[in-house]
Amino acid sequence: MACTLPDRPIRGPRVASPEVFRAISGDIAPRDAQELMAWPFFSLAKGKRLRPIDFAMGEVSILVEASLEHGMATIWDADVLIWVASQLVEARDAGRPTSRLIAATPHEILAFTRRGTGKAGYERLRAALDRLQSTSVVTSLRQAGARRRHRFSWINEWRERCDAQGRPLGIEMIVPDWFYQGVLDRALVLTIDPEYFRLTGGLERWLYRVVRKHGGRQKGGWSFDMAHLHRKSGALSAPKRFAFEIRDIVRRQPLPGYSLSLDRQLGRERLGFVALPFDPMAVAMRRIARGPVDKPV
Repeated sequence: MACTLPDRPIRGPRVASPEVFRAISGDIAPRDAQELMAWPFFSLAKGKRLRPIDFAMGEVSILVEASLEHGMATIWDADVLIWVASQLVEARDAGRPTSRLIAATPHEILAFTRRGTGKAGYERLRAALDRLQSTSVVTSLRQAGARRRHRFSWINEWRERCDAQGRPLGIEMIVPDWFYQGVLDRALVLTIDPEYFRLTGGLERWLYRVVRKHGGRQKGGWSFDMAHLHRKSGALSAPKRFAFEIRDIVRRQPLPGYSLSLDRQLGRERLGFVALPFDPMAVAMRRIARGPVDKPV
């Protein structure tokens, strides 16, 4: 892809500020959008998914459609949106102006999401941006009335930037208004454990986000019926295969900060989860041990 000179930033409709929002450097807390944690918006598979996610529950409807060229945006691609949410919240809390038009270097995004920053990491980031841009989402969430719909892509536009000599400077992207407005509402963002980025399985990543959203740090924890979980995941696997994989996750206990359990109620299998006591020493040790995670694909 040919890069663009830095003095001509891309512009999109309804940009919140005329200025480009430039990424904040340093170690910032990862934040995730609650709606993206609670509902099936991403493919959980490492291979290309073309089959749409067509989900309806009560007044909530979600249709996610993939492009033939790139496939559907995956739950690993959603790390870019976690980075964006974290940047926007950090800036807002510091009193800095924000914008849907964001400039950063690939290194900043890859380092934040614990990815390798070599050539392969950069190529995977470009592929993720292409999938985020080409995936189409239609949802009734946050619309006035169950019959209203909002259509968008996770990234409206993105491009690589360069200086006058053609040397790469970084990337620019425009996030959709639906995502931007949700992130800047304090009630719609949650801090997540940085160890989330070490989870390599699509299903366990999705499960952590569901557990964090619904279980939080409630004393009594939370539980879900297995069939309900399968429906909310949007996964292509059959219910029996899904249940088998959930049982394996319970056996391994990989979710940071939570303990998982299984039981049966009225003949139906349920997944329970409860927050573990906060251990600052364990958190510090994890920080010391942190490094790039294995590549997702």
